Amino acid sequence: MSIITISRGSFSRGKEVAEKLAAKLGYECVSREILLEASEEFDIPEMRLTKALHDSPSIFNKFNQGKLRYMTYYKYALLKHIQNDNVVYHGLAGHYFLKDIPHVFKVRILANIEDRVKEVINRDGISENQAIDTIKKDDVERRKWGMQLYGIDTWDSRLYDMVINIHKLQVDDAVNILYQAANKPVFQTTEESKRKVNEITLEAKIYSIMIDYSLVVEVRVRNKEAFLSNVGDVLKNDEVIRSRIENIVNQIEGIDKVTFLDKTSTDQGHVNPFYNIES
Repeated sequence: MSIITISRGSFSRGKEVAEKLAAKLGYECVSREILLEASEEFDIPEMRLTKALHDSPSIFNKFNQGKLRYMTYYKYALLKHIQNDNVVYHGLAGHYFLKDIPHVFKVRILANIEDRVKEVINRDGISENQAIDTIKKDDVERRKWGMQLYGIDTWDSRLYDMVINIHKLQVDDAVNILYQAANKPVFQTTEESKRKVNEITLEAKIYSIMIDYSLVVEVRVRNKEAFLSNVGDVLKNDEVIRSRIENIVNQIEGIDKVTFLDKTSTDQGHVNPFYNIES
């Protein structure tokens, strides 16, 4: 069992690769479904969520609270969906949202500009120059989105376990290569990697609650204990709100205890997970 993320440029046939690979593996293939699940879970109109996630932030609103909240909701919906494994995901920033999961197979699908131009012309019936302009604008926007929101360059091959160019290698060739790689032991779920997925998912769920109180809150979950740091002055100084949050988090399945920490200290003998436990 494994999880595969496929990052793709527009008109690179990455969606086709993802769908065929999922069928060959007998896995679920997901993309837009995560948007719908996040929209339903957090009662946000799908169009508003889509716009917030896909519009690259400007320098001036990079840390806009609304956009950050929507990204948080989307991440939790994605993690929740892939907890049971056997998924090929080709949606938004899977290589980033799932980067801390050991058995995720991160793939990038590329295509030559000439092949991409043909795809646009066939789809939209526009001129070659118009097609080139469409692709270039989309590439710039996607790259800017990754750089401004996460500080990563989606074109950086180091982000991926494998990069395949659809040209000499066609879609079926790519599917066969990825099928063989996905069955390697390094991409199979272990008890340790499953524990990691569950803890990261709990962290994302708690963070989606805490973000209303602090934009810089940090959450770690270890052995059914939630550690919260950078909770903000409101939680530090208001015992009523602090108690309310503690009760909410304690009611989450998989959490038995909540501990508030300063990042520079320990609490009642606890080793501070923000410094001493690998993420």
